[in-house]
Amino acid sequence: MRYEAPIFRPPSEANSYIFQATIGCSWNNCTYCQMYRSKTFRVRPLAETLEDIALAGQSMGPRVQKVFVADGDALVLDMEHWRAILRACRGAFPRLRQVSCYAMASNILAKTPGELAELRGLGLTMLYIGPESGDEVTLRRLAKQPRPAGASRDAAYIYDCHVAASLRARDAGMKRSAIFLLGAGGVERSAEHAAGSARLATEMDPDYLAALTLTVVEGTPLARTQERLGWVLPDVMGLLRELRVFVAEAQPTDALFRTNHASNYLPLGGRLPQDGPAMAALIDRALSGGIALRPEWARGL
Repeated sequence: MRYEAPIFRPPSEANSYIFQATIGCSWNNCTYCQMYRSKTFRVRPLAETLEDIALAGQSMGPRVQKVFVADGDALVLDMEHWRAILRACRGAFPRLRQVSCYAMASNILAKTPGELAELRGLGLTMLYIGPESGDEVTLRRLAKQPRPAGASRDAAYIYDCHVAASLRARDAGMKRSAIFLLGAGGVERSAEHAAGSARLATEMDPDYLAALTLTVVEGTPLARTQERLGWVLPDVMGLLRELRVFVAEAQPTDALFRTNHASNYLPLGGRLPQDGPAMAALIDRALSGGIALRPEWARGL
């Protein structure tokens, strides 16, 4: 198998076979993200991708149950590529039960409902969607996606695109995991970011929810904004207060929620909304000093 580093995947894909159908991210303009800035986006030749799948099938085929298709937003691939990739995976891995990838909201909406349903039928079962915030001002500052043609400057177009994309994927039968970033609004919009994220999580109604904590990475546009304009990340207590608002106010139908990523100060797990009050009580204990937080040396991206 051939890889072009660095490789990223969600924590839940730790045991998955990963291959790169794309290199880098087709958008690559999110102001906080450093993941793919060392790469120029391109689609790998389909023959190379299929060769990697075949080699993996020969060496570990019966052991592979989950596949993660990298890099940043592989859903951008056209249907010809996806059909060939998913059929090859099904042939190479007899115990395969899940194929997943990162997906931008705009790339989900670029696929018709029928195309998404076809992909689900061929085995693409899970999409990881990262709105990061439900506050439209913060979403625009993060540059989460291109502005749709004709969108009003006053419209909540990035927020609305994430709702529409998640529901379109749901209607196609796909599982969806939504990712939010504590601290993404800075101190200035901390309250709006927390409350808006809870509302967006409710409207997207995903199967899985994750909260990570923003790290300002040197060399990103956000780091330059921090230096130039004094943008301030909330302190630890501020981040916990955002998390408390989120677990108390998010009302998806039934979502498995985790803060087990290494960036977080307080690992939590449960289902929302039913476990929201219990998780809020744990956060209150942490805010009062009754629960030890993850030390800085143990945190990471």
